[in-house]
Amino acid sequence: MMRPGAKQYVVARPLYSEESFEEDHEKVYRHHKTMLDHVKQYFTCDAKRAKNAALSLLPVIGWMKIYRIKEWLISDIVSGVSTGLVAVLQGLAYCLLASLPPWYGLFSAFFPVVIYFFLGTSRHISVGPFPVLCLMIGSVVTRLVPDEGPPANITGFEGLTRDEQRVLVASSVSFLAGIMQLAMGVMQVGFVVMYLSDTLVSGFTTAAAVHILVSQLKFVLGLTVPGISGPLAIIYTLEIIFNKITSTNVCDVVISIVIMVVVFIVKELNDRFKSKLPVPIPIEVIMTVIACGVSYAFDFKTKYGIDVVGHIPKGYEPPMAPNLHLFQETAVEAFPIAIVGFAVAFSVAKVYSIKHDYTIDGNQELIAFGVSNIFGASFKSFAASTALSRSAVQESTGGKTQVAGLLSAIIVMIVTLAIGFLLEPLPKSVLGAVVIVNLKGMLMQVRDIPYLWRRDKPDCVVWLVTFIAAILLGLDLGLGVGLGIELISVVLRAQFPRCSVLANIKGTDIYKDRKDYIDLYEPEGVKIFRIPSPIFFANIDFFKSKLVEAVGFNPLRVLRKRNKALRMIRKLLKKGDLQWTSKGFLNTSCGPIKESDDESNMEELDQPTDFKDLPARINWNAQLPANIIVPRVEVHSLVLDFAAVSFLDISALKGLKTAVKELIRVEVEVYIVACDTYILKKLHDCCFFDDEVQPSMFFLTLHDAMLHILEKHPESTEKKSDFDKIITTVTVHHAGDNLRSRDRKPSDPETRF
Repeated sequence: MMRPGAKQYVVARPLYSEESFEEDHEKVYRHHKTMLDHVKQYFTCDAKRAKNAALSLLPVIGWMKIYRIKEWLISDIVSGVSTGLVAVLQGLAYCLLASLPPWYGLFSAFFPVVIYFFLGTSRHISVGPFPVLCLMIGSVVTRLVPDEGPPANITGFEGLTRDEQRVLVASSVSFLAGIMQLAMGVMQVGFVVMYLSDTLVSGFTTAAAVHILVSQLKFVLGLTVPGISGPLAIIYTLEIIFNKITSTNVCDVVISIVIMVVVFIVKELNDRFKSKLPVPIPIEVIMTVIACGVSYAFDFKTKYGIDVVGHIPKGYEPPMAPNLHLFQETAVEAFPIAIVGFAVAFSVAKVYSIKHDYTIDGNQELIAFGVSNIFGASFKSFAASTALSRSAVQESTGGKTQVAGLLSAIIVMIVTLAIGFLLEPLPKSVLGAVVIVNLKGMLMQVRDIPYLWRRDKPDCVVWLVTFIAAILLGLDLGLGVGLGIELISVVLRAQFPRCSVLANIKGTDIYKDRKDYIDLYEPEGVKIFRIPSPIFFANIDFFKSKLVEAVGFNPLRVLRKRNKALRMIRKLLKKGDLQWTSKGFLNTSCGPIKESDDESNMEELDQPTDFKDLPARINWNAQLPANIIVPRVEVHSLVLDFAAVSFLDISALKGLKTAVKELIRVEVEVYIVACDTYILKKLHDCCFFDDEVQPSMFFLTLHDAMLHILEKHPESTEKKSDFDKIITTVTVHHAGDNLRSRDRKPSDPETRF
């Protein structure tokens, strides 16, 4: 019964199979390009395409043409200065994660930013050091150049100090990661980042935050802890820290606690009152300046033995070629660095592009970061991405374009060239405390676990496995394990979809899972089976097993039983133990008739039943002569709903044809509805149809097929006692009928359903 005021629609149209629809409606012919056509188009060049290519490779040209100097310049200047101050501090702090001298972090906050200004498509992200990447680079650095013991046997390490060797490793792995990013961008494979789901990235970055927290404990506690890499490194590091806990420097602990408490409180105030504050309070910068002054005034390094940043050389070092021998040693680690760096930057850029209504290009972003890392690594910087907190500062302080990013790089350059010496007395515990406070956002992702468990358990498993694997095995192996689990979960969901048997919602042309609703109508002898996924080699057997479960019998076994029964009937007729009369078969044998155990010619049992040499066609649902028992088949029509099937591969096509043939051979009519046009074309191209499987089995919609079945088998509705309660009346008009149902004559054909 319709609720009051509900809208209704009435449709009167012919009943359509796919064939009849094609006959009544002419299709538009579309020329499909061949591979050669695509190759020709790719290498064709004209003035317009050259201009578009230049604009795509240099996005700065596009947005500089629309730059509003009066409206945007002041905002970009304010944003650039604010971001630049944060970039200086984070460059020094995050460099500790990479196990490098702090001032090299300033290089990473300068060179990649300049290149991204010209090549990047995002206007709001702040390019530079990212703690997770720094930690991944640090694991490579400590593996090849450990704190204790000799470095790896690498050509080119001769005559270099430990710090110089580490810088060479970091720049070389960054150079190689840049090459990989550039290659992926040129080959237009930016889509690979789509395989890193939000769930996987969340679990991975949370595990990275735990690694970062543990790595900074040695600075916060003032301990000397050697860098450890590889599986279970975090366990060994914690073991060393707990063994040395009695040697903690109290001054470092006090400084760290004060810094963390003050920075945390002010950051919370920034978040709470961000709508009222013109710009966020740069509390990290303020506390760094205060800590520098106090450390210098009271000579913390001499009096309390704390570790400080120390000498910061002025200017930039000359460019350096990467070490090719290191490429071989670090190729395995460079690939996850390239992927993670791009994935994080692209996800942040996508958020801001949606917020500010402009588009970003994933392939161009790969090129931008690839060239940025190659150029930066040549000047001894390490791999760059974007730090979430730094990008938030650039956007929230009013940054409109990458002019703000360029100005932040200029601030970093001023520090590097002129006033870097002022940061020499800065305690490293301050940098460690700043890093730990900035981990809040990543660590709080742990709250995703209860939500994921309630909403999507497979996603929760991906999160947990990625998190645990990244903590125990290391970030590179953990990322690989997480990606593997994620792909397995996708495959399993496609391989074992939730198949269902549908039924009609009374009074409508709507069909739903019969387990979900009460007031349903199921015609006698009709089954509607739906599979909500593509059908391919991995799930075709599952599809067939669920189909057998839905219809309630195995058609191949029934077919073999029937052919065995026919074989016995022919044998009894030949012996004279069975005779045909006007009332049917008559058993003339006095003794019991034993069932034949002859299993020869098994292939014949799989063929269609043949009645040509029998006096009459056998009704398999009636009582058979000579006590022959064959399973009854109560289903006369099966409808396969292919609305959610997006593709079929060759293996699935063969399996589907076999299943359909088995059903047809046991006298079950099979109909396939809502089949995609391209799947239907593929079935024709692959010779799916033959004398048994006909194109007429395909119908346009599920309701079309059901109306066709009910016209063909009217007894399906007559057996239902509640037929009169079904209020839906669908008028099936034939050619020449008037479309208005109120003008229908009593003689017009009508199918009630």
